[in-house]
Amino acid sequence: MRINYLAFAFQIILRNFGFMALTPVFFAVFYKEYSSILPFVVTFAITILISFTLKILFSKSTPENLNDIKKSEGLFIVSASWILGGIIASLPYLFYGMGLIDAFFEASSGITTTGASICSGIDYPKSIYFWRALTQWLGGMGIIVLFIAILPQFAVAGRQMFFAESPGPTEEKFTPRIRSTATALWKIYTGLTLLETILLKLAGMPLFDAFCNSLSTLSAGGFSTNAHSTFGYHSYPITWIILIFMVIAGINFNLQYKAITRFEISALFKNEEFRAYISIFLGISALVAISLFLNDKQDIFYSITHSLYQTISIMTSTGSASVDYTEWNFTTKVLLFIAAFTGGCASSASGGIKIARWVLIGKIMSTEVKKILHPNAVINVKMDNNIISREILSQTVMFISFYIALIAVSVVIVAILEQSIVVGISGSVSAIGNIGPGFGQTIGPMSSYETLHPLSKLVLIFDMYVGRLELIPFLVMFEKDFWTFK
Repeated sequence: MRINYLAFAFQIILRNFGFMALTPVFFAVFYKEYSSILPFVVTFAITILISFTLKILFSKSTPENLNDIKKSEGLFIVSASWILGGIIASLPYLFYGMGLIDAFFEASSGITTTGASICSGIDYPKSIYFWRALTQWLGGMGIIVLFIAILPQFAVAGRQMFFAESPGPTEEKFTPRIRSTATALWKIYTGLTLLETILLKLAGMPLFDAFCNSLSTLSAGGFSTNAHSTFGYHSYPITWIILIFMVIAGINFNLQYKAITRFEISALFKNEEFRAYISIFLGISALVAISLFLNDKQDIFYSITHSLYQTISIMTSTGSASVDYTEWNFTTKVLLFIAAFTGGCASSASGGIKIARWVLIGKIMSTEVKKILHPNAVINVKMDNNIISREILSQTVMFISFYIALIAVSVVIVAILEQSIVVGISGSVSAIGNIGPGFGQTIGPMSSYETLHPLSKLVLIFDMYVGRLELIPFLVMFEKDFWTFK
């Protein structure tokens, strides 16, 4: 890897991230929270200073652009950018009494769209709540995808970084040029966010809350301006609006592009992953609703509404809560725990393993059984009538194997530190799946991660980043050839 190329990319990313850190100042001024101006101005100044220092140090060897960037360099830039983003995003929290680990936890949870919060109350200024929502919104589509869309230096080099930041079982081209792709995605993402804001406002939610909740919903993040999430608004219209947009957040961006810009609604149902996504969502929701109706004696409308809401919230890793589902019966919690392992569609804002990988695993298992019966047969694995290469199939098996292994290691560490197997399992699954709230009173939807051991928080922070980058950039870093600088 060429250090001058890395420095060039980082100084551009840091400079632009610094300007983003100034946006909460407008809310601080508008709401007359003048004491909240300083944290964001200081964050801006520190970020710009580091960017300027990199520019000076490598001024003699700075490339004109990143057009000939290598794949290893792209992976490193993407991985490091997320961590840098978390560090920068943590700086304002330090001004509000948070320690270093807590501030980094909150910021990392935001930027990775996990939504696991340290904030246990609602006594923070609006500028901080906007910052939490904004970091999630940026993380939902992807920091690098944004820079590809707006910065000419990333125009050609974007392909290496685009698929490093948004990995999946297959690589899809939305439009012929990667920059056009990124721009189109951000237009759709922004439009849907504004639409949800308008609908939530019409449903009775305060405008500021509607905007921040929309930023968190479309990013599948889950941070809310209300301490009790959606439950705190006590409104079925609001619940249903957020529910619908969570479903959208879990849909492949490519399908969103076709359905919204080209009006190809049929493209959704022709897609095998989308059909599986909707089927699993409705199937688990139906079982949860039946359990709520029969075991908890809830009425039909309550059972249907909240089963749909909590299932899609956990499936898409949004982590928003319309009720305190930890008070539901054991059967419903088992079903929701299963939903935590599914994820949304590949190349969506959601976290988790992703439906496409589960579909491929099912096809791999079916193929292997057929080969036992017909050892000489040549059987290809197909998805949407396209033959999936052996390389992608092996990567899928490796991904899920490592995903489960990482959860196992994290569970052991966190469970020992917290002396709770429930916190260990649900916290680890929630962190690596970027879900947010877990189960139990300690880290449930109406609680926070504030009381966890500092080492537990560090383990979960690590899980958040690995889960958001979908393991591949992380695994590559174990190769010694990756760490060759010049």
